[in-house]
Amino acid sequence: MEALVGHFYNKLGATSTDFVRDTMHKVNWEARLIGIKGARGIGKTTLLLQYIKLHLADQLAQTLYISLDAIWFNSNSLMDLVDDFSRKGGKHLFIDEVHKLQNWSQVLKNIYDAYPELKVVFTGSSLLEILNARADLSRRAVVYEMQGFSFREYLRMETGINFEILSLEQILSNHVHEAQKINQQIKPFQYFETYLKQGYYPYYQEQPDLYEIRLGEVINMILEIELPQLRGVELAYVTKVKQLLVIIAESVPFMPNVSKLSEKININRATLLSYLHYLSEIGLTRNLYKDAFGISRLQKPVKVYLDNTNLIHLLAKQNANIGNKRETFFINQISYQHRVSYTAATDFKVDDTYFFEIGGKHKTRKQIAALENSYVVADDIEFGFQNKIPLWLFGFMY
Repeated sequence: MEALVGHFYNKLGATSTDFVRDTMHKVNWEARLIGIKGARGIGKTTLLLQYIKLHLADQLAQTLYISLDAIWFNSNSLMDLVDDFSRKGGKHLFIDEVHKLQNWSQVLKNIYDAYPELKVVFTGSSLLEILNARADLSRRAVVYEMQGFSFREYLRMETGINFEILSLEQILSNHVHEAQKINQQIKPFQYFETYLKQGYYPYYQEQPDLYEIRLGEVINMILEIELPQLRGVELAYVTKVKQLLVIIAESVPFMPNVSKLSEKININRATLLSYLHYLSEIGLTRNLYKDAFGISRLQKPVKVYLDNTNLIHLLAKQNANIGNKRETFFINQISYQHRVSYTAATDFKVDDTYFFEIGGKHKTRKQIAALENSYVVADDIEFGFQNKIPLWLFGFMY
């Protein structure tokens, strides 16, 4: 345990609190069991360490951060550690990479039931199933989902300006005024294209020249470690899954013909549909369905997008389609708090109420003129007019 404590203090000392994401203020840190899910690289570990540094600095003797990918756990059990920590007066336990532990849900349930004085926060892959896990944690754990930087958060990192979070209703009803307020402080297009290329993952500032290499490594770890470990994807198929991601990245956007695609990459139809579902679960893609309710892993999505535009630039290189980038940015930013589904009438239907058509600055409302609650979301404009809204403004929703 001494080695783990030393590792914890080293990581805590190296953690900066100069920039703290708004997620910090949304978590109910008083809950006894808190889960934070999200794709690799979006800042879960940093969030834990920042919280400790900002709120538990005077209780470090009663606080412990551990990562379950530490070699120490190859020959030691988590339950023994927790028992020792509790007997020595431990009150706050932060567990990173919980999916590395076999039967993690049962172990967390046992900790929750056996140590009522202990507050536990755990992080894990987007694939963690709290409700369907063998030990149902849904009645015990409060679970939060994290994703990468919004355009607003990226601007705060770059400029130091803490812009207001805008609700969808604010944007739809008052977008001209909101765009004017922002443009008085910065020029969004000075930053927008760079954000689309390498501003989504919080580590973009660490070594900008190595960003693509690091993002590629993150994708490989997701495909080669997390998917096989948590969804049983055979390693022999990983190359085919990478091929599938490149196809999605280069599409306009990707509307899968499952039969033809399964032949092209030599995977049977049911397996291909499962993989499309898993890629969405793990945060590499976003699937669009006709009905956003009751989605199963064998349901065919109508459209498939990469999760964010940084992935498009990495995988498509010079073949990135501008229409695909625009739609990917929109669905990434809006789906964090809203339900998005497919409709034949427009590009997106949101919350079964609003219709959005995405395009360039010359896009008109002709196609959607007859639809109530319909909007054009246009790239390359600083200000909108009536039901035509700047695309970049949807990056201020979280």
